[in-house]
Amino acid sequence: MEIETIVLGSGNKVMQAYNHDEQFIHNFFDYRNESQSYPERLKELSGRLFLREELSSVIRSFMEPFGISSKASAHLEELSENGVVVIGGQQAGIMTGPLYSVHKAITVILLAEQKREELGVPVIPVFWVAGEDHDLNEINHVYTEAFGGTTKHKYPEKFILKLMASDATYSHKEMTVFIEGIFRQFGETEYTRALMEDVLTAVEMEKTFTGFFVRLMNGLFHEQGLLFIDSAYKPLREIEKSHFAHFISESDELAKLIVEKEKQFSEWGFGKPIEAEKEAAHLFYVHETGRVLLSKKDGAFVNESIGIRFTLDEMLRIANEEPWLLSNNVATRPIMQDLVFPVLAFVGGPGEIAYWALLKEAFRLFGIQMPIIVPRVSMTLVSKRAKVAMESTSLALEDVLSGKVHEVRERFIDSLQNERFENLLAETEMLLKGKYEELAEESSASMRQLLDKNLKFHEKQLGYIRKKAEEELLIQHETALRKYSILENELLPEGSLQERIFTPYLFMNQYGPQLVQDLIRQPIKMDGTHKVVYL
Repeated sequence: MEIETIVLGSGNKVMQAYNHDEQFIHNFFDYRNESQSYPERLKELSGRLFLREELSSVIRSFMEPFGISSKASAHLEELSENGVVVIGGQQAGIMTGPLYSVHKAITVILLAEQKREELGVPVIPVFWVAGEDHDLNEINHVYTEAFGGTTKHKYPEKFILKLMASDATYSHKEMTVFIEGIFRQFGETEYTRALMEDVLTAVEMEKTFTGFFVRLMNGLFHEQGLLFIDSAYKPLREIEKSHFAHFISESDELAKLIVEKEKQFSEWGFGKPIEAEKEAAHLFYVHETGRVLLSKKDGAFVNESIGIRFTLDEMLRIANEEPWLLSNNVATRPIMQDLVFPVLAFVGGPGEIAYWALLKEAFRLFGIQMPIIVPRVSMTLVSKRAKVAMESTSLALEDVLSGKVHEVRERFIDSLQNERFENLLAETEMLLKGKYEELAEESSASMRQLLDKNLKFHEKQLGYIRKKAEEELLIQHETALRKYSILENELLPEGSLQERIFTPYLFMNQYGPQLVQDLIRQPIKMDGTHKVVYL
């Protein structure tokens, strides 16, 4: 395994501003992403109170069914005393979801290790699983790749209600068949059987999408003692209930602040990431029909589509007595996370950083500041066959990731054309058309219609000959053309960065189950550059 860095021409305006615009950072965030910020953030955290023992106990109870390593247990002890955390999270995708889930966990772990050494305090890595999310269409699929392109395989079981990922139970039989089908698409290697058995064991031991995700992720990061917590875990809600009550009491002001900040964000040219509304309650209610979003109307908390309505007092009672019936949205989740955990730094992707940028005043409404925001490491894994394909086509990775493969492939095909054959075919078409025109001049109106129809038939036949000649050319040069397909399919699938599409198991099947541990051991710097890993 070798690693190098490249700078991608990012089209993401928010990330460009976050990495380079001091005024942007000052206006939308509390801390710069730099080493000098960490002692200042530590000082802020030291003046705040956290339910440390209760939080440590809740995480331990959540993780026990998945297995707690000695290092994770030590981290829990540190958290119960004076430890601070580096935290990041993701939805509970099948087979860990896309690679960026793993990349985010790696960033959390490496940053925690680095700051532990630099600051001389316990810094603990935590992964916050967004098990309360109910859009199962975002997590119920896996992509595979082949010569013909990428294929999206959707888990077939239907879920009618808006169930949270932590409540949605899958059929063991259907999930087993689905996973076996995915591994067949990967192709057989020396690692396939062991990897598939590991994944199928997780399928059998769990019953929800969240449990399946955590069991696999905990296995991948067992050695580093990465802590996991599900945002939908009922015991966690007990710790959160006073904060829910605070959110409810301040809901009008919270909505106003976010709307104003998003308006400013849009005026700066960054759009409206969450389309905030002044009527938003920024909370979900877990109803018998699923997780439903609440709004404010005439002082009440409502969801008119299913006909529920709560007064302020009723909402406060729910927060205090049944907090598991409440759930955070995209705006309150970051604030809740910071109120519950002593967060030194948050690791996020470009989309997350965009909506965190709307929350500076919202954090302060609850008497806290935003943590240091660290962009997750972005990586592209390059298999041996992809490296060979780049070398033989003289394409650099920057060319591939900027979408130039199609253009270079077309130029290559053009260079293969039999110019004399094409000229003769074009000449034949012109001669044929000319002779038919001469015939038409000597013909009646009805005969001209017949001639026109006959000419189109011959033109169609000549087009068929041209198409067949091109197909024969592609067949003759299939091996050379396959290299372009490998580069497009593996390194820029669906026109996106690989980390947004493929599960890590696709590459573990080629490289081996130690892939993730080998990545963690690489000298990866969190400097905003894109990492290229040659497997």
